[in-house]
Amino acid sequence: MQQMEKVQWKVDGMTCANCALSVHRYLEKEGAQNIAVSVINGDVTFDIAEKTEPDVLAKGVQTLGYHVSRSDASGTEEKRPWLSTHYHRFLFCLPFALLLNLHMLVFVWPSLHHQTLFTWLMNPWLQLALTVPPFFIGMRYFGRSAIKSLRNGVPNMNVLISIGAASAFTYSIIGLAMGRTDMLFFETAATIITLVFFGEHLEHVSVQSTQKALKALMRSQKVMAHMIAFDDQHQEVIFPIENTQLKVGDLVLINTGEQVPADCKVLWGDVLVNEAILTGESLPVARGKKDPLIGGSVLESGSAKAMVTAVGNDTVLARILQMVKQAQGEKPPMQQMADRISAVFVPAVLAIALLAFLANWIFLGSFTPALMRAIAVLVIACPCAMGLATPAAIAVGLGRGARSGVLFRNAKSLELFKNIRQVVFDKTGTLSTGRFRIASFESTMPEDDFKRLLYSLEKHSAHPLAKSIAAEWKTSGEIRWKNIAEEKGRGMTATDAEGNTYTAGSFASVSGITSDDRHNIYVTRNGILVGTLDLEDELRPEAAGVVAYFRNREIRTVLLSGDRTSKVEAVAKQLGIDEVIAEKTPDEKLEIIAALSAAQPTVMVGDGVNDAPALAKATIGVSMSEASQLAVQSAQVVLMNSGLGKLPLALGIGRHTERTIRQNLFWAFAYNVVAIPVAAFGLLTPSFGALVMGLSDVVLAANSVRLRFKKVV
Repeated sequence: MQQMEKVQWKVDGMTCANCALSVHRYLEKEGAQNIAVSVINGDVTFDIAEKTEPDVLAKGVQTLGYHVSRSDASGTEEKRPWLSTHYHRFLFCLPFALLLNLHMLVFVWPSLHHQTLFTWLMNPWLQLALTVPPFFIGMRYFGRSAIKSLRNGVPNMNVLISIGAASAFTYSIIGLAMGRTDMLFFETAATIITLVFFGEHLEHVSVQSTQKALKALMRSQKVMAHMIAFDDQHQEVIFPIENTQLKVGDLVLINTGEQVPADCKVLWGDVLVNEAILTGESLPVARGKKDPLIGGSVLESGSAKAMVTAVGNDTVLARILQMVKQAQGEKPPMQQMADRISAVFVPAVLAIALLAFLANWIFLGSFTPALMRAIAVLVIACPCAMGLATPAAIAVGLGRGARSGVLFRNAKSLELFKNIRQVVFDKTGTLSTGRFRIASFESTMPEDDFKRLLYSLEKHSAHPLAKSIAAEWKTSGEIRWKNIAEEKGRGMTATDAEGNTYTAGSFASVSGITSDDRHNIYVTRNGILVGTLDLEDELRPEAAGVVAYFRNREIRTVLLSGDRTSKVEAVAKQLGIDEVIAEKTPDEKLEIIAALSAAQPTVMVGDGVNDAPALAKATIGVSMSEASQLAVQSAQVVLMNSGLGKLPLALGIGRHTERTIRQNLFWAFAYNVVAIPVAAFGLLTPSFGALVMGLSDVVLAANSVRLRFKKVV
C-alpha cells in the first residue's frame, strides 16, 4: 500500500469560495487526497504519496495566483514585501485615484472650472498617465488571477473586476484616440481598482477578526522556559530556553505568574493553575505531585519542578488548535448549497452584464451609458459574500467554543445542534464527579489480603470505579498476574502464577452465583464469591441546573447507565430526568443510542471511556473526558476538564452559529439580488458599486463577530 504524507500549508490570496475551489481542484488533479481548504484562515491540508514533492505542488498553486507558505503553529505572520498585500496596493493606488477624481469638484464648485490646476488635471493625456500605474498594479493582480482561474475552469471574482476595469480603460483609450472627451472614463478604471483593493483589505481585516480567539491560543504556544540541568558536580543549573527547543523528559522550573511552557507532570511542588485559556474557567485549580500541567496554562501561585511529557504538535494545546483548524476547513450541509451557487455565479454575472449592456444600448440608443451600466453590474456583484457566509460564522463559533472549553471536532456538529430533541446522559463520571469513596465491604478473606487482591485487579482498569478503589487501597505488595484482561461492562479477570482465577466486576459477572444485586463490586476466586464492596458517588453540583436547562426548553432527558436500576432511578429522581435505562452493557448502550438517534436527533453525553461506541453512534456525541485524553476521544464535541456545566453553552453556540449562517446567507443572496438590478438600471456608478461590493463582505464578517459576544445561553 502506498505511504501517504500529511502536508499543511498557509495559502494567502484566497478571497472567495471559487478561490478555495480552484486550489482544491488543482490539488485533486495532482493526486492529493483528504483535501481541506479554508478560505477564512488560508489553511490547506492534504495527503500526498511520499514520492510526490510538496514544493512542486506549491509552485503549481502559486501559478494560480496565490502565495504558499508552510503552516506556522505560532501564528506569527511573515513580513511581506511591498505591493504584495491588498493594503499596500490600496495605498499605492489611492493618490492616483484621488487626483483623477479631483475634477469632480467642478460639479460642486463651478468656479473652479477656470482654475489652472483643474484645467491641467482634466488634460486627457495626464489622466492617462495617472491611470496607468494603478491599472498596471490592478491587472497584475486581478488580471493574472482571472486568467489563471479561467484556465483552471473555476472563474473567480477577479474575472468580473478585470473585465470591468479593462473595459473602462480600453474605452477611454479609444476615446482619447478619437479626440472624444465624452468617452474618457480613466478615473472609473483607476477608482474601481483602488476601491476593490480597499474592500479586499477591509474584508481581510474583518475576516481576521473572526479568528481572534484562535490566534490567542496560537500566541500562547511560544514562550520562554526555565530548564533544569546538572553540572559536572551534579548541582542544579537553571537557564532560559525557548519552549520550542524542549524535548520529552526535560526538567523545567515554573514560577508564580509564568506560563507552563509545554505539557508536563509535576515532580515537586503544590501550585494553583489558571487553565482559562483551555477551559474558559478563571478559577484556579490545585495541582500537586504527579498531576499533569497543560501547556499554555498559568501558575497563579506556588512554584513547581516538572518533567516535560509532550512538546510541539503532541501537546494538548496543539491538538486543540489542529482540531479547530480542521473543523474550520470542513463544509457543513448548509455550505454545500452556497458552493454550488458560487461555482456558477461568475458566468451568470457575465451573462447578466452582457444582457444589461445590450438592453441598455437598445433602450437608450447610446453606447457609453450602456457600457457604464454593464461595468457597474460586474463590479457590484459579490460571489465572496456567499463564499464567506458559512466559514466566517463557523470560524467565530469554533473559536468561542475553544476559548470556553468546548471543542467541536467538526463543523457539522455546530449545525446539527439546532435539531436536537433529546439528551442522553451517562451516570458515572458524567452526572457524577467520577470520584468515589469506599463506603463498606464484606469478605471471607483476611482484610489486608482482600484489599491487596482488589487493588492488584483494579489498578489495571480505566473504569472510574476501579480507579477510585485502586487509589484508596494502594499498596506496595501487589499480586503479579500471569495474565489479566478487562471485559467492558463486566469487570476484570486475572490468573495468578498458581493458576487461580480471580474476577472483580459488576453483578453481571456473578449473576449465576448470587441473587444479591445490592453491591457495586463482586470479587470471586475460582468461581466462588469471596467478597463484595460498595462505593458512594457524588453528583456534580451543576448537574441539576444542566438537566433543568434542557427541561425548560422541552428537550427530553434520558439517563442511560450500566449501574443497578435502584441507584440509577434515585439519581434520575434527584435531578428530574425524564427516563431511566439501567443495567446496560456498552454493546446494549450502542443499540439503544442507535435506536434513539434514528427516532429523533439525540445528544449522548459520556465519559469517553466505556461510552466511546455510543458517543460515535449518537447524532452528536459529547465527551466529558479530561484534556489529556483528547487524542483518543470518539466524540464530536469535547467538554474540557469534565465541564458538564458547559453543555448548555455548547448547545447555545451551535444553535446561534447556525442562526448566524442563515442570516449571512440571506444577506449574501439579498445583496446580489438587489444590487445587480440596481446597477443594470443605471442607479449607481461603477466606482460606487466597487465600494459597496467591498463593504458587503464587511457586513458578513461583522455579523459573524457578534457571535463572540452575544448571549447564547
